[in-house]
Amino acid sequence: MDELTAAIKARELVQRVDVNSIPVRVEPLLAALGCELKVDNDMDPHEAGYCLSKNGAHVIVVNGKDSPERQRFTTFHEMGHIDLKLPSEHAGSPSWSYNKRSANEICCDTYAAEILLPHRFFKPLVDSADIGMAALDNLSEKFEASVTATGSRFASTTNVPCAFVVSENGTVRYTVMSKALREARAWITRGIAVPSGSSTALIRNGQSVKGPQEIAADVWFNDWRRGGVLLEETRYLRNYDQTLTLLWFEDEEVPHESGSDNDEVDDEMGLKELDGILPWPGKRRRR
Repeated sequence: MDELTAAIKARELVQRVDVNSIPVRVEPLLAALGCELKVDNDMDPHEAGYCLSKNGAHVIVVNGKDSPERQRFTTFHEMGHIDLKLPSEHAGSPSWSYNKRSANEICCDTYAAEILLPHRFFKPLVDSADIGMAALDNLSEKFEASVTATGSRFASTTNVPCAFVVSENGTVRYTVMSKALREARAWITRGIAVPSGSSTALIRNGQSVKGPQEIAADVWFNDWRRGGVLLEETRYLRNYDQTLTLLWFEDEEVPHESGSDNDEVDDEMGLKELDGILPWPGKRRRR
């Protein structure tokens, strides 16, 4: 099972139930899979929920101590285990943690996000939004989703070159790159320390940082040779020691790669008059 398959399966359920408004109603989706939802107010705070299946009947149990937004995500996540026929692998770390998350759990997260934030409703609102944490707050309220889930979905949906980063205990645990950044080969390594001097590091260390701040792109992106300045806006979740970081280019375009071989050839030819003699190629190979 991969994330694309999980997303397609979720879209099929949304179409079958004919979801036509937001926030997405839970009850019709539960009924479509033959599920019953229960709330447990005595569940361990590190546990979000689980599902039980017997003789074709399914019961999903969510933690009553969690926020309504988190309970909704957990419900759709557990529906993912049922619909995708993937066993739960919750043991090992708290449910809210991104540390050592298994492939099964990631697929069910993808499934949940696809239902909670349906593409046909979410995409037009993303396209019309001004990028920033305020936009994530607005969208999360409309869809009754957490800012974390909304930020991940925003980055994977937007046309703007941006990244959404979740860090725990000062370490990068999860990143989502927009299509534009993936095509530009931007990359943030999972497991690295949050860059010192970044707004993310400053806020986690107790300093006050308001609004988006400028930072060189190569501070965050590995082996980045295009230059450019990112805007970085961060929110700190003290209860979980998590930081949510939104990164995007100020002009909403990926900088052109500087120092390419094509540029060098153009520059060399531009310095000479056209005499009918082609210059020898440079020593560096074209990519």
